[in-house]
Amino acid sequence: MEFLNDVLVQPFADMAAAPDFLLQVLWEGLVGGVLYALIALGFVLIYKSSRIFNFAQGIMVVFAALTLVGLYEKGVPALLALPLTLAVMLVLAMTIERVVLRPLVNQPDIILFMATIGITLFLIGFGELIFGGENKVMITEQLFIPTGSIVFEPFGGFVSIEEKDLTAVIGAMVLVAALLVFLNKSKIGRAIRALGDDHQAALSVGISLSTIWVIVWFIAGVIALATGIVWGARAGVSFALEVIAFKALPVLMLGGLESVMGAIIGGLAIGILEKLFEIYWGQPLLGGNTEAWFAYMLALLVLLFRPQGLFGEKIIERV
Repeated sequence: MEFLNDVLVQPFADMAAAPDFLLQVLWEGLVGGVLYALIALGFVLIYKSSRIFNFAQGIMVVFAALTLVGLYEKGVPALLALPLTLAVMLVLAMTIERVVLRPLVNQPDIILFMATIGITLFLIGFGELIFGGENKVMITEQLFIPTGSIVFEPFGGFVSIEEKDLTAVIGAMVLVAALLVFLNKSKIGRAIRALGDDHQAALSVGISLSTIWVIVWFIAGVIALATGIVWGARAGVSFALEVIAFKALPVLMLGGLESVMGAIIGGLAIGILEKLFEIYWGQPLLGGNTEAWFAYMLALLVLLFRPQGLFGEKIIERV
């Protein structure tokens, strides 16, 4: 009986007793969820256009952030280093398409997946050769990202919002909105969606596979740079940052590997739910550190009932 009380009653009583703390937890979960959604979007876009699960998305986050900081350390002004980093990501996208993807057209999916592992290993080695392996500090102030905090006193309590987190949320929302408009309203965006729906039909009407791949990988690079700046501002820039890509895996399983909206909603849901579970159930009952596994358990639970994810398309096979 006591166990049921601890699981079903006490957490909600704690939420009601300290609503200001609940708001703090929800905000921190929202920030994490926005970042998870950003990472997942990179995976989804590439998979939709090429049916490739891009194992290299994590190292692209690191490489973009290291390029930005590295250019600044070489004396390039921060506001100039930003577009130069975007240019580097464009060159990287063009190189991947020409050297890796084009020769592997029509190869089995596992071959393309292994190719992205090769891209990952290359970028790790190349990045360490160019930028070194030591940790670096993100140029937050030079990019005019505020570093203070905003304090609210709702319900007679205390809620603190880091300005860099608020900037990250607003920036991510703008980036996602621009991406959705691009995919739904522009000619190239519709071509990307058509390629994701039916490769053969899209190619038959003259859509260039090579061009779309370059564009999609470049967009993934832009998302990687945005993610690298935000995560780098929070935790520094190092090759350990690559592991954040694994946080996108449960988001993809929850939202569906082909759904842009699923990546967004799945990221927000996992970010908020894992933070709530950690604070109100994980720490009192399980000793904490539940954020390391909660998202995967939630995604597994969803997959048991909807293998394609909440927003994925149901596959119907006729035999």
